[in-house]
Amino acid sequence: MNLINKKVTHKRFGTGSIVKQNESIIEIHFASENKKFVFPDVFGKHLQLHDKSDANSLDEIIQKKEMERRKEEWRKEEEKKLQRRNLELREEHNKLMKNHKLHSESQMVFWCDKEEQNSSFSEWKVFSGVVKSGNNKGKPNKPIRLHQNSAVLLTAIDPNMPEKDRRILGVYMVDENFIGKLCEDGYIPAHSKYKLLLTEQESDQMLFWKYYINEKFPHKMTWNTGKYRYFENSWMAQILHDIVSLKSDPKERELAQQFFDHFCKMNQLTDQELPKPNGALMRI
Repeated sequence: MNLINKKVTHKRFGTGSIVKQNESIIEIHFASENKKFVFPDVFGKHLQLHDKSDANSLDEIIQKKEMERRKEEWRKEEEKKLQRRNLELREEHNKLMKNHKLHSESQMVFWCDKEEQNSSFSEWKVFSGVVKSGNNKGKPNKPIRLHQNSAVLLTAIDPNMPEKDRRILGVYMVDENFIGKLCEDGYIPAHSKYKLLLTEQESDQMLFWKYYINEKFPHKMTWNTGKYRYFENSWMAQILHDIVSLKSDPKERELAQQFFDHFCKMNQLTDQELPKPNGALMRI
């Protein structure tokens, strides 16, 4: 809006004429001297345009600028809230990291259907499902036992095959910074390095029930309900140990060995003290 040569009246300096203007400053020539003011803030309270049409147009500009100012203030306030929330989460994260105590059953095994088998290995993450009842019904499950020492085992069973033939498809450590108690979306991402996919031939040799046992019903091999369950740290170590021996490719074998070593370190286990697999299949 061009206001050059427009007549104005200032509460203190009287009548004048606008001689210079840019996006933030106007200069007005009064009888005694020239004065500079912040534009358009000076209008309304201190300065009035003589031309009503120009004054109305200027009011619209001022209102628009005021709305933009409020939006910017709102954006900054939301940004501050987000920063405060992120700081709280970091502090909570650091506290949980510092005070974490190993749980003897902090490993997780998943039953993957056909679609999940594809997505789990292409994206290297799994979804823990949603709460079925109660106040949190419909919200993602929080895998509260999972921590830096946890691994996720992916299993499947072929159609029309008995549960005892459930195969291990792959395994991964959780992301380096993952804490199940802080998981809001239910997704469990993989570690940047420690993740293993088994070939079909390898998978056929890695039967889940060789390692897993339901302590209440040691001779039963039934999954019943649910997409996942927790199990013992030592059982996961047994699985990783056997995967190492299965891998024939030198690079894959080396990664599997590094995975096993890292897992044992994180779970305070030693290869020498690791018991032999004694799952339900071994007790038939």
